[in-house]
Amino acid sequence: MALLEVNNLVKRFGGLTATNNVSMTVTENTVHSIIGPNGAGKSTFLNQLIGALRPDEGNITFDGQSLIGKPPHEINQCGIARVFQSPEIFPEMTLLDNVTIAALAARDGSFSYNFLQHPSRRSEQITIAEECLDEVGLLRRANDRAVSLARGDKRRLELAVCLAHKPRLLLLDEPTAGMSQQDSRKTTELLQQLAAKGMTKIVIEHDMKVVFALSDEITVLHQGTVISHGTPGEVRDDQAVQDAYLGGAEA
Repeated sequence: MALLEVNNLVKRFGGLTATNNVSMTVTENTVHSIIGPNGAGKSTFLNQLIGALRPDEGNITFDGQSLIGKPPHEINQCGIARVFQSPEIFPEMTLLDNVTIAALAARDGSFSYNFLQHPSRRSEQITIAEECLDEVGLLRRANDRAVSLARGDKRRLELAVCLAHKPRLLLLDEPTAGMSQQDSRKTTELLQQLAAKGMTKIVIEHDMKVVFALSDEITVLHQGTVISHGTPGEVRDDQAVQDAYLGGAEA
């Protein structure tokens, strides 16, 4: 079943066409990776999915509903969450408070945290936050301030924040960027565990080991255009992909 359908998406910045008639279908309960050289239009594509950029042409349909014209917070409420290249967290707050805010936002439909609210009314959201922290391996540090975390753990905290929204589609923009080899391996294993639970994901990633370990399908962008799509094996063997990216262009 198609959860996300993108048809002929065009985004221009002056004389530059960042996404040029990009079409893509993401099947529910799969991991769909997007790869391509720097400047291929990958992040611009994600920014259109979450409403940060409005397409000049084309349509985006999520679970049968058009997302065109919706602001980012409404798209998030529809069930789409994004993990950014640089962690988007509240550094001076504890890990538990960071994730509880997201759980409350999912409940109330707004990104707010009422510290005056009676604790009993927040108990369910705190439980959800603890479960999300446990899922990413950070529960033991629940009461630490987020600023104290290493980069890899900050990325996992942001992932916990996204999980608290209970998204149907999780967008990951360079989830292992800047990580050590050990952190990258731990993050890949965590994403594989989430995939095994049936969470639909779109992943942008330069590390081909991570891409081929995670993906059910891969779409390749080059200069804003889709040049290949298929299974990891099909994409790996595509001569056009080898010429444009895997065997030639700088990652």
